[in-house]
This record gives sequence, C-alpha cells and structure tokens, in this order.
Amino acid sequence: MNITDGQRRLLALCAIRIDKDCVDWNLIAREAQCAAGLDALWEGKVQERSATADDSLKVLRCGIRNPDELFERVDAELAVAGDIGAQLVTVLDDNYPANLRLIPNLPPFLFVRGGLCDEDVRSVAVVGTRQASEPGIRRAQRMSKLLVEREVTVISGLARGIDTAAHRTAIESGGRTIAVLGTGITRCYPSENRDLAEEITAHGALVSQFWPTRSPGRDTFPRRNVVTSGLSQGTVVIEASSTSGAKMQARLALEHGKKVFLVQSLVTDQNWAKTYVAKRGAIEVADVGEVIRHLATPEKVRQASEQRQQLTLSLL
Repeated sequence: MNITDGQRRLLALCAIRIDKDCVDWNLIAREAQCAAGLDALWEGKVQERSATADDSLKVLRCGIRNPDELFERVDAELAVAGDIGAQLVTVLDDNYPANLRLIPNLPPFLFVRGGLCDEDVRSVAVVGTRQASEPGIRRAQRMSKLLVEREVTVISGLARGIDTAAHRTAIESGGRTIAVLGTGITRCYPSENRDLAEEITAHGALVSQFWPTRSPGRDTFPRRNVVTSGLSQGTVVIEASSTSGAKMQARLALEHGKKVFLVQSLVTDQNWAKTYVAKRGAIEVADVGEVIRHLATPEKVRQASEQRQQLTLSLL
C-alpha cells in the first residue's frame, strides 16, 4: 500500500499506547487538520484546550519517545490491509468524506474496500434492530429502494436485520451502499454477511475506522454508530427499542446536527421515538419524499466541510 509520510506519521500517533492509555483519536483528528498540526503533535504540543487534551498530553509526550515501535505497528497493519486491497483515507486528505468532516468526534483515518465517491455526499443511513420483524424488514427494503431510485447512497452497519435488508435492497435496486464496520477492514461481523460484504465492495464501499486486524469489541459498535451518523446527511430509524444501538445512533445524529427521521410506525410503537419527535427535533416521516426534502446539495455540504476546517484552525 502506497501512503504518504504524513499519513504514516498520523497513524503512528494513533498507535501510541502507554499501559492501557492512548491519545484520544478524535483529538488527533482535530489537531491534525490545523496548519502544522501534525508537526506540533510530534513535538508533544496540543493546541486544543479541553479535558480531553489535558488527559492525552502526558500519554502523547511519552509515546513519541519511541517512534520506531509506533511505525513498526503501523507498517504491520498497513501490510495486512494492503493484502486485501484496502485503501487508506485520512483527515489529511482532500478525499476524506465531506459529511464526516463536519462532526467533532471524527476518526483520524478510514480503511476502505470498494470505493467512496463524490456522489456519496448525498447519503442517508437506514438503521434498526437486529431482531427485526417482517413488517420492519419490508419498511427497510422499501425505504432503501426509494432512496437509491432518487440517487441517494444508503449507509448502514452490516448487522443482521434492518441493516442487512437496507444494504441488500440497495444493491438489488441498482444503487450505491456503504457498510460501516464494527471491526477492522480484514474482518466481517456477523460472519454470515461475508458474501454480502463482498457484494457491497462492487456497489459502494466497506469502511472501518479501526486498525485492520481489530476484532469486534464492546467499544467498537458504539464507535461504528458515530461514523455511520457522520458519513450520512441524516439517519432513518426503521424499527428500534429503547435499548437499541439504532436509538443511540439517532441520539448521536442529533448531537452531530444531522437530520433524524423516524418512521411513523416507530413513533406509534415506541415512547422514546415520540419524545425524540416532540422534544429533540427528530422528524416523523410517512414517505421517502419527506426525507429527500431535507437533504442538502453536495455543494452545500462541501462548503460547510471547508468552513468547519477553517473554524477548527481559528479556534485552536
């Protein structure tokens, strides 16, 4: 895998681990976007003033004393990713997804199989429970089909149930779909979706914010939800209980300033959904047209992404 010196140095900072502590990856992503930010990090300097920055600074200064160990870890992970044809995209790169750059807890890097494209700016996440009902599956299929017919990329998390229905229908309808993984790019969870994952690489992309060899863990799926929200302009929740990861993603999307669309049946059945519509700013939807009306043009998203970069630079 061919990468730049800057990309390799960025990944090396993410490899820092002292005992059980590491430098906050979102902090690295924010700092690296600043002018000379990557160089400053390698000098043990953090411009941000926050509790996160204070906690990370000591670990950073200790970690950069042993760069050879960091680069050894990075090179090993890159070799594994290269063996399966994965590509690297970082916050240092112009092709880092514009939607994702708009959130404050953005990942510093992504490993990608398949390909991301400019048209993916016009994207919506379709998510829901793993224990989906038959009516829920049908609603996910219909939403996914209607979105791709309107040239919207469908994003989901490759999980059983609603996610699987959304991805598969997008492919069958001739559209693009992106699966955000809760594992490293070399792994597939659940294993039953391995064939679906391979299909997705030909009709969109598999995306992971983790080291390529990372196994699924208790922390990986909540972090997956952050990126699923961040990559999209909004999230449609089809079917989800009050303890579902899909509800967590709805909360994250609202915190990110993204649109949250809750289908009518969900609002009828779930008190949390009623509350999100009444008090949190979520939008109850009866048809795909109500989703489409709230999407921004790709040009507007890219302009906002550029403005966020400039704001980051001015605040730090």
